[in-house]
Amino acid sequence: QVQLVESGGGLVQAGGSLRLSCVASGSIARLINMGWHRQAPGKQRELVAVSTSGGTTNYADSVKGRFTISRDNAKNAVTLQMNSLKPEDTGVYYCHALVATIGFNNYWGQGTQVTVSS
Repeated sequence: QVQLVESGGGLVQAGGSLRLSCVASGSIARLINMGWHRQAPGKQRELVAVSTSGGTTNYADSVKGRFTISRDNAKNAVTLQMNSLKPEDTGVYYCHALVATIGFNNYWGQGTQVTVSS
């Protein structure tokens, strides 16, 4: 079993910054992808940013140029630096990991609330 523990999030005014962190622990043979998704009220969960084991990163168009994902493979950790936040960035942010154990499995954190006030 793999556990993802998130930290960060909170309330910030538009234009401000927040930093989210996530650490994976447990039976991890190899972390393939680590990233962040978010879910706004009444909307589906969407990908925000992902970091692959190959070192590439991908971002949702809506956050490009404002958010930066970084990964520390030695610590099985991923962070999301969010700058120039907008009210539409409000939602619950979930850490996600694709892990190779016996096969490939997806794991999710418990979610952390990000609220951007206008």
